[in-house]
Amino acid sequence: MCGIAGIYGLEGLPDPVSIAQRMTSALTHRGPDATGTQLCGNAVLGHVRLSIIDLSPGADQPFRSADGRYTLVYNGELYNFRELRSELESGASPWAFRTGSDTEVLLAAYQRWGADCLPRLQGMFAFAVHDALTGDLFLARDRMGIKPLYLYQNDRHILFASEVRALLASELVPRRLDTENLVDHLRYQTVHAPDTLLRGVRMLPAGYCIRISDQEVQERRWYDLVGSVDPSAVTHDREEVKKEVRQRLARAVEKRLVSDVPFGAFLSGGIDSSAVVALMAEASSSPVHTFSVVFDEADYSEEQYADLVARRFRTEHTPIRLRVAVMPSLLPDALAAMDHPSADGVNTYVVSKAVKEAGITMVLSGLGGDELFAGYPVFKRSLALWERRWVTQFPLVTRQLVASLARSIKPSIAGNKLAELLTLRSFSVDDTYPVSRLSMTDRELVGLLRQEELPSNRVAGILRDLIRKEGGYALPFLSQVSIGELSTYLQNVLLRDTDQMSMAHALEVRVPFLDHDLVEYVLGVSDTVKFPHSPKQLLVEAMGPWMAEVAGRPKMGFTLPWELWMRGELNNFCSERLHRLSQRDLFKPGSVDRMWHRFQAKDPRVNWARLWSLVVLEDWMERNRIDHI
Repeated sequence: MCGIAGIYGLEGLPDPVSIAQRMTSALTHRGPDATGTQLCGNAVLGHVRLSIIDLSPGADQPFRSADGRYTLVYNGELYNFRELRSELESGASPWAFRTGSDTEVLLAAYQRWGADCLPRLQGMFAFAVHDALTGDLFLARDRMGIKPLYLYQNDRHILFASEVRALLASELVPRRLDTENLVDHLRYQTVHAPDTLLRGVRMLPAGYCIRISDQEVQERRWYDLVGSVDPSAVTHDREEVKKEVRQRLARAVEKRLVSDVPFGAFLSGGIDSSAVVALMAEASSSPVHTFSVVFDEADYSEEQYADLVARRFRTEHTPIRLRVAVMPSLLPDALAAMDHPSADGVNTYVVSKAVKEAGITMVLSGLGGDELFAGYPVFKRSLALWERRWVTQFPLVTRQLVASLARSIKPSIAGNKLAELLTLRSFSVDDTYPVSRLSMTDRELVGLLRQEELPSNRVAGILRDLIRKEGGYALPFLSQVSIGELSTYLQNVLLRDTDQMSMAHALEVRVPFLDHDLVEYVLGVSDTVKFPHSPKQLLVEAMGPWMAEVAGRPKMGFTLPWELWMRGELNNFCSERLHRLSQRDLFKPGSVDRMWHRFQAKDPRVNWARLWSLVVLEDWMERNRIDHI
């Protein structure tokens, strides 16, 4: 796990190596163990290293091939690097390896197979390879978008980096807010790839690669999630599916235990993290280190459930008690670690900080379980709407009237969403999902922002492509919702938060639920097997009888008590930033202040997440000197 950066096209740059060094300096938190830059003809590559496998200096990067032709910078882990190494060492032209690292295996795989190596890779990665013979630069990103890769291009240069802050450190990237993408951020508390909040800065999408030469830039998708779903899964009966799910998840966990440094697990006491810890304990010869965040506020704390699982599997468990009194001193550092604004990232910052301080360098997480096994309320809500699709047969005028009544009778966020849903053309997933995941409706945004014309809904566009154009409609209904979750909320909120906030502490997080063999199988499983009567029932049954102890508890998301804190100890912190944001001419006069006052008055139409998202936005713009004009 590391950080990468570089520039292609050095014409007109007086000292490109110094620029690359500034970029890597902005990433040192990601890789405190080694740093390096390499001038490669018309490109310069930079790297900071967090050593996980083969800790020797021989595996430092940029990593050059023995013949000097190829140079690699790489962020991530290959879980099948030993199998790939064995394959490369055999045959008519056996490879001679100099290190025990997965870095060298990745470069050797690229040398032998070129871009065709990508489907052979099992893991999380973002990497760049420069070819000294052709002058080309090749970049690629993993299937699920676990590892980020940001790009900026002008008429002379192309820059890439693991974080936006590294691009800004080059001083070649304008610090300009993209006001169209601001709308996406306010709708969903994130900006969906390939876009970002910075004008001209984009992400390479998950499962994509790009080849850059002096003549052209060729970008293509090398992995198609919808097209990779296992068609045999739908034919399997319940017992076969349970067996297959457990075996695939167990293999995914076992592969992710390869490490030359101490490791552990995030443990909330919920179904997903408990399943991961159980399989870690099964595969490990020594006790697993587990960590959980607990609160004095009982309504938010999962302490008793995490303790139950820790005792069941005899883990070395560390509860991290978080009190509101420490938040004013902790928040500035947490927000400074935020490379791209997020309303949810502080949670991961807190637990990652404590885990790293305990001497752990790598952890496994239960992230992805809700998205795969229909754990979120959006799955049940989407299914309920589909079963009532006859509603859309009523004339639009009639439904608009009912929607207006819904807003007036039930003045709340739920009431506003219901009103939006009632006026949809259909209750298929590609129509209902974008509304279900909204943080703010367009009706509300028109009252908040100066711009009267709002851009089209990005999530709606993604879902239309996946469901209608790419054949997602042929999948089981709940798998269509999973496709939406995996491609929007998971990639652009949860994975981005996990990367930026864990790597702020040089902590690697591995996510076995996103093993592509498991994902492709579960997406093919029929709804009746996946969701017979309760969320994640398939996962519960696949893990065995002991899981019933965990499954019987109420579902709790990992959320800090923001609502209490923002009206209490953090009131001034929030109020100051919201007032400064309200002075920017992005917003209608008084609109942000009015929203804050309504929250203070406990107006049910304004929740804490909307305001906290705006607090974080202002803090990020100030900290990074982002201009909105």
